[in-house]
Amino acid sequence: MSRIAYQYVVLRCVPRPEREEFINVGVVVHCQSRDFLDSVWRCDPARLHALDPGLDVDAVRSALRFVEAVCRGEERGGAASAQSLGQRFGFLKAPRSTVLQPGPVHGGLTADPARQLERLLERLVG
Repeated sequence: MSRIAYQYVVLRCVPRPEREEFINVGVVVHCQSRDFLDSVWRCDPARLHALDPGLDVDAVRSALRFVEAVCRGEERGGAASAQSLGQRFGFLKAPRSTVLQPGPVHGGLTADPARQLERLLERLVG
């Protein structure tokens, strides 16, 4: 099976930006040639509270659900959901929040973008 190029960003929870500490909580993968854009995430309250005991974990989950909605073109993703996949990925890879931030864009090759998304979640988020 041929391998195709994809891009991804890791979503980081940064509860206290002044401390420059973060925990990886999700991944967004975009594969233009397969018209693929999706995200997966895991939000472990104990890990997040280790960085900031007062963190609103429900707010972090809500932000991650918003990312899912934008990826999938769902109404709850607002105006960004109506854009093309490439524009949606551009929206998601740009920093918008002080608590949930995308890391740098990385790329790779894969035969199956959906499977690669799950692999990245396991490797980068745990």
